[in-house]
Amino acid sequence: MNSEFIIAVHSLVFLTYIPGQMATSETIAENVCTHPARIRKVMSCLRKNGFVKTKEGIGGGYILDCNPDEVTLGQVYRAVSCGTLKPGWCSGDSEQACMISSNIKHVMDEVFLDAETQLETYLNGHTVSSILQRIKHCKE
Repeated sequence: MNSEFIIAVHSLVFLTYIPGQMATSETIAENVCTHPARIRKVMSCLRKNGFVKTKEGIGGGYILDCNPDEVTLGQVYRAVSCGTLKPGWCSGDSEQACMISSNIKHVMDEVFLDAETQLETYLNGHTVSSILQRIKHCKE
């Protein structure tokens, strides 16, 4: 899992909270507590996947371009983080005669693929709107 996922979810929930309003990368960054350049990177991915629209220039920024009642966290995960659950390195060497060393990478790849599938299934049960509702309940 990478931090782009939580930045994407946070940004979408924030835009849902201010419906119909544009938000600059600086405004979103302040809310997310990160650098505007990181926000622009994540928002670019969200724009490419149809979650937000952008407007350049004065009064520009990002605005929600999806129905937050229908967008699942699984969709967001697939857009910005798919494949990040699996580490970039695995022990072992397929050229070694040792049964463990020569097969661990293949088996662990399957384990992480299965775990990611289960994570996506779980995330599909939550929408951007449902996260906002849970946040609102925290304030009560």
